[in-house]
Amino acid sequence: MNRVLIIEDNRGIAETIREHLDAEGYSAQVAPTAAEGLAVIRSHPPHVVILDLMLPDQPGESVLAAMRSEGVPSAVLILSARSDEMSKVRGFRAGADDYLTKPFGLLEMLARVDNLARRFRAGLLASEVIRFGAVEVHPAGRQVTVRGRPIDLRPKEYELLVALLRRPNEVWSRRALLDVVWGYDPAVESRTVDWHMAELRRKLELDGAAPRYLRTVRKVGYRFELGDA
Repeated sequence: MNRVLIIEDNRGIAETIREHLDAEGYSAQVAPTAAEGLAVIRSHPPHVVILDLMLPDQPGESVLAAMRSEGVPSAVLILSARSDEMSKVRGFRAGADDYLTKPFGLLEMLARVDNLARRFRAGLLASEVIRFGAVEVHPAGRQVTVRGRPIDLRPKEYELLVALLRRPNEVWSRRALLDVVWGYDPAVESRTVDWHMAELRRKLELDGAAPRYLRTVRKVGYRFELGDA
């Protein structure tokens, strides 16, 4: 589950954001001061930090500066009433990933958080080697091996695999996979997901007819079962 930390001293705004994030499947936490926010970040870095610049104990910029100097990789979305160009430029130069001015629409805020969470996970995935069973996935080079032997995956097979790996144990509907991998293309049929999944199982599973990792969720879709991965 993607974790979001909201560093915002306005309780009404913070709780509204938290409730909407929770409803979208995030695990959201509120910190009303810079000090409390940094304590959370240092103990358990979230995927995304929503950061107000005007905090009661110290400016939000100091939180961002501390995060970046300490190498915290969390994505940061600045919330600020400052809408002038130079404020935005200073925020980005300090290490922010996105900037949203108050007042803001909740749907836009959720879309920005979704985007940052995806980028955060993609960044982590790009620096890792993912292993399950005899399979190794090297995202930086888009390479997949089984028992050390390179496996030739078609582009969409690879993208489908990576989508599942990014959210282990999460159930994906066929429609959701079509949206993510094929980009909302109405010409693509839902059976396309099944065909690509069958090929992935054939190439990666010990027994494609009885898959251990690339599992079917009856009447819903698919999931990557983490198991001993």
